[in-house]
Amino acid sequence: MNQIYTRLINREHPLPEDYIPDNLVDIGLPFDAPPHDPKRLLEEKTALAAAELISRSRREGLNICCVSGYRSYQRQKELFTASTYVAPPGTSEHQSGLALDVSCPGVRMELTEAFAETSEGLWLTRHAPLYGFILRYPSGKESITQIPYEPWHFRYVTKPLATYLSLTGMTLEEYHLLQKENAESG
Repeated sequence: MNQIYTRLINREHPLPEDYIPDNLVDIGLPFDAPPHDPKRLLEEKTALAAAELISRSRREGLNICCVSGYRSYQRQKELFTASTYVAPPGTSEHQSGLALDVSCPGVRMELTEAFAETSEGLWLTRHAPLYGFILRYPSGKESITQIPYEPWHFRYVTKPLATYLSLTGMTLEEYHLLQKENAESG
C-alpha cells in the first residue's frame, strides 16, 4: 500500500510547510467552486476514485457536490487565523490532496452535521469505502481524532484500508496505533 494514502495527518503528525502533492488535478468533478479555484484540485488517484463514487451516486439519483479539496499550507494558515474551528496549518488533510469535503443541495451546500441525515450523507457513509474513502471524523470518536464530528469530510486511503476500517469501525488514528503496537511486539 502506498504510504502517502495511509499517512496519518493530524496535530501530532503534521505535514511540512512546503509539502505540495506532486500530482494535483482538476478532472471536472461537480464542485461548488468556480473554475481554476485551487480547492477543486485533488491528488490524481483520489480524484479518479471520487469521480467513480460521485458517478455512481448520480446514477442512483443523488446529488453529491464537492465543496473543498486541496488547500495549501498558506491558505490553511489564513483560515486558521480567521477561525479557531479550523485545523492549524500543516495539520489539515486538505494539504495532502487526499481529503474531500462534500455536501448537497438538501443542506444548501453547507458543511453541517445535518448532511449526515440527507440521502446523500447516508449513502456516502455506506458506499464511500467501496471507492477507497473513509468518513474521517466520525461521531463518537472525537476523543481519538481530536476533531469534532464532520460527516462531510472524506479521506482517500485506498479500497483495502477503507474496507478494513469500515468493517472494524476504527479511525485512522486507531489503525496507526495498532500498526505501531504490532511492529513493537513482532
